[in-house]
Amino acid sequence: MTLQTPESEALAPPTRSSYHDKPYSWFRLTVCMVIATVGSVGMWSIIVVLPLIEAEFGADRAAASLPFTTIMIGFGLGNIIVGRLVDRLGIFIPMIVSILLLTSGFYLTTLVSNIWQFAILQGVFIGLGTGACFGPLMSDISHWFNKRLGIAIAAAASGNYFAGMLWPLILKNILETEGWRSAQITIAITIFCVMFPLAFLLRKKRPEDEVELPSSAAPAPTSRKTANLSTSTLQFLMIVAGVSCCVAMSMPQVHIVAYCADLGYGIARGAEMLSLMLGGGIISRLLSGVLADYIGGVRTLLLGSILQCIALFLYMPFDGLVSLYVVSLVFGLSQGGIVPSYAIIVREYLPAKEAGQRVGLIVFSTVVGMAFGGWLSGLIYDLTQSYDAAFINGIAWNLLNIACMTFILMRSKPRRSASVAT
Repeated sequence: MTLQTPESEALAPPTRSSYHDKPYSWFRLTVCMVIATVGSVGMWSIIVVLPLIEAEFGADRAAASLPFTTIMIGFGLGNIIVGRLVDRLGIFIPMIVSILLLTSGFYLTTLVSNIWQFAILQGVFIGLGTGACFGPLMSDISHWFNKRLGIAIAAAASGNYFAGMLWPLILKNILETEGWRSAQITIAITIFCVMFPLAFLLRKKRPEDEVELPSSAAPAPTSRKTANLSTSTLQFLMIVAGVSCCVAMSMPQVHIVAYCADLGYGIARGAEMLSLMLGGGIISRLLSGVLADYIGGVRTLLLGSILQCIALFLYMPFDGLVSLYVVSLVFGLSQGGIVPSYAIIVREYLPAKEAGQRVGLIVFSTVVGMAFGGWLSGLIYDLTQSYDAAFINGIAWNLLNIACMTFILMRSKPRRSASVAT
């Protein structure tokens, strides 16, 4: 038996775990949250300007929803592309490119003359640029935490909802007094002035790149749990679950402003409900992160999906102004932790070195669900002149998500430690 003295401990080579959950880890997480809050503006500003775009370009509700669809597709592709780059290069260089795309995109949209030009710019510039501000940030921050992995990933993802809570409130006055083009220019200036200097604070290398472990050191475990499923099957099930949960999620998030306008409550009231919804989502994400550190990502996601389904039911009988505020808050508190839970599940079940691309792929599936669901809800509204059928459609997709996650849970078990004798 070897006796460890303070001197020998001081001379011991550093390990990857010694760089996790440290003060710098929390500082980096804070920077990531601010970047995500500013950089995710495009996903929410389009929802607030949707009625104005529809009126200016003479588009119907389905056509007016196309810019949201294109930005979500671009966002999803950005998560995949940037996720792979983050696995190889780290977050700094992809983030700089993202900032340039976002700044250019918001400015160029002020020069368009029809809905199609606006939609293309939203997807190619703003969508791809926003892609660096969600899944890749979650993947990056996951390398700096071990014990508090769940809350770290959830907090990084919360920046997206902070954007949804703050930006509609900031933009609504600009939209009412100066128009949507002035709002786009304001966003472009803010992105460049805030995100560019913050990106330089993320240049520090990841622990596994910075620390060279001696050949005799045992490798860090790449995952905590396993399932009686192949890797491809597990990935496929999470992709299906990602699409289905976000088709359901898109109905209130994408159309709440237009829904309130149709009911006669006005755009401002809808923007307030969206902010309230996403404020509840922030609480939900943070609580889900804490919960996932105790019960795991699959159970946390399944709980959020069940609660989201219940909240969707509540929208149909309650359409009064006060009741819509309440139901929007309930919806936000229900669904906020769902998407970050996929990143937690990836880190629990799959190799850490593949986290960026796998998280990116699943985030892309959730984006496809949001984009398809946003468009489909608009189409259903055009066909029925009511959102009731759209809510029912969302509930059906939500049930598919619950089925997928229940199946994964039933096939899951803790991964046996390599040190356990056989």
